[in-house]
Amino acid sequence: MTVASMGAACGTSAPASVLGLRRVVGTDLVGARGATPADQRKIDRTVVGLCAGGVWTNAECARHGEGR
Repeated sequence: MTVASMGAACGTSAPASVLGLRRVVGTDLVGARGATPADQRKIDRTVVGLCAGGVWTNAECARHGEGR
């Protein structure tokens, strides 16, 4: 029973809706390489969406930008 419940918990599932995921994550990251200040802004906007949408934890969000 324990093995079966552990196996069930390790699966992945698709997002409830692609449009919902796009609203949270955005599309700014498409084409960004991180080589320019404009690319970094695109990355930052994506991180904001992930943090605001609760996809990442508070600790993960706090680590973004450390050392800058």
